[in-house]
Amino acid sequence: MQTSRLYFIDAVRAFAILMMLQGHFIDTLLEPVYRVDTSTAYRIWSYFRGVTAPTFFTISGLVFTYLLLKANAKGDDQPRIKKGLFRGLLLLGIGYSLRINLVSWFSGYFNTYFLVIDVLQCIGLSLIILVCLHVLFKNYSYLFSVVLFSVGCICFVSEPLYRNLEVTNLPLIISNYITKINGSVFTILPWFGYSAFGAFISTVFFRHVHRNQFKIFTVVTFFVAGYFLMYYSSWLLLRLHYLTNIDLLKLSADYNYLFTRLGNVLVLFGIFYSLENYLKQSIIGRIGEKTLSIYVIHFIILYGSFTGYGLKRFFNKALNPTEAIFGAILFVIVVCIISFYYARTNHFVYNLARKVVDKLKKTKP
Repeated sequence: MQTSRLYFIDAVRAFAILMMLQGHFIDTLLEPVYRVDTSTAYRIWSYFRGVTAPTFFTISGLVFTYLLLKANAKGDDQPRIKKGLFRGLLLLGIGYSLRINLVSWFSGYFNTYFLVIDVLQCIGLSLIILVCLHVLFKNYSYLFSVVLFSVGCICFVSEPLYRNLEVTNLPLIISNYITKINGSVFTILPWFGYSAFGAFISTVFFRHVHRNQFKIFTVVTFFVAGYFLMYYSSWLLLRLHYLTNIDLLKLSADYNYLFTRLGNVLVLFGIFYSLENYLKQSIIGRIGEKTLSIYVIHFIILYGSFTGYGLKRFFNKALNPTEAIFGAILFVIVVCIISFYYARTNHFVYNLARKVVDKLKKTKP
């Protein structure tokens, strides 16, 4: 089957990583007195910042599963499966390591802070789950699509059941993936739902991207589906509640941020996919190839990974809006420059890590 490279993916990833950079900077360093919902500028910034994480998870599920499907179509997906599992484990390792304070450890002070879960661990675990689902359903293409779509819906609709979940009888390294009571920023639920929807979209692209008029049809579908999810998904959940008398549907409709954010992501996909021809070989595409490097660099500079000395230590919630805005612009530029001239692409990082692991295996007796 003929498949095409999806250039808009790198553009979406670039947009998400740049939004994350400025969002983390301003959220960490802006003085609390300026965080007021009565400010139109702050409300707009806060709304668009909320699109970042859903975009990351959705695009990760899309591109990862798309590559799995391409490899399977060639009859040789085993290397891709192994690479996917390794990539997921690598993201888990990097996510944990970024919260390690070596200075404190060397001084004899240890805490469990490094076990809290952030976006990298959740994406890593999501990739591993997607590999497992691919192995189970790779020979049943349409069933695979149905399963992915259903899993995404279940993750979102059932959110009220685990929204305030507290788990105390499991090891911390496990419970942090399913509860936020210990400080985790993300949990695997509901966030895997976005990865599942992204994987579902990849199955549609894989089957139909080579067809005539697919692009225009898909762009329109992204905009229409996105608009519907943003403004009518709560209405649909309530209608389903009236028809089925399932209270969970009403609870989900009353706090329906998940489907709404998915709508935002689809509209974003529509915008970038429609502009794809203008984004090939562009600077934004190159940024999209370095998202992992950028994430690691920004974490070290802003939060002080490994040393405890980052911008947060010196300017935590201390900047006024003007300082925060210009500081965020400078922060984005500096991080991107470092990533372009002193770091490599995501692909390079993954391959380097793989080579290190292979060498370690060879040195074992």
